[in-house]
Amino acid sequence: MEEEQIREALNAHWQASAAGDADAEHDIYDDNAICDYPQSGERIVGRSNLRALRSHHPGKPSGFNVKRTLGKGDLWITEYTITYQGRSAFTVSIMEFRNDKVVHETQYFADPFDPPAWRRQWVQEIV
Repeated sequence: MEEEQIREALNAHWQASAAGDADAEHDIYDDNAICDYPQSGERIVGRSNLRALRSHHPGKPSGFNVKRTLGKGDLWITEYTITYQGRSAFTVSIMEFRNDKVVHETQYFADPFDPPAWRRQWVQEIV
């Protein structure tokens, strides 16, 4: 798969995720895809299990914003924010492709935090 095709597939995936279109969201995954959530120690094996898990989430996302997507060859990273039940999480998705499908994804979720005042003189605020 060419890099431009992967980028298009990722854009379609994230747009479907934001819209709540579970079928289109999971088209990108191989039938035997693995998705790891390192922070909770969970591994979801298989596209059908991943789709079922996400379809049963008690709070549907109310906000979804892709910040950037970077990649080359078969390894792609997307940074985005996702909002569930009024709480935003900064998220990184690392996807590995094989034969035009995602075979492994690792997702990291981080809660926002207030910056400490002591470092204000050296930083800029990002939006």
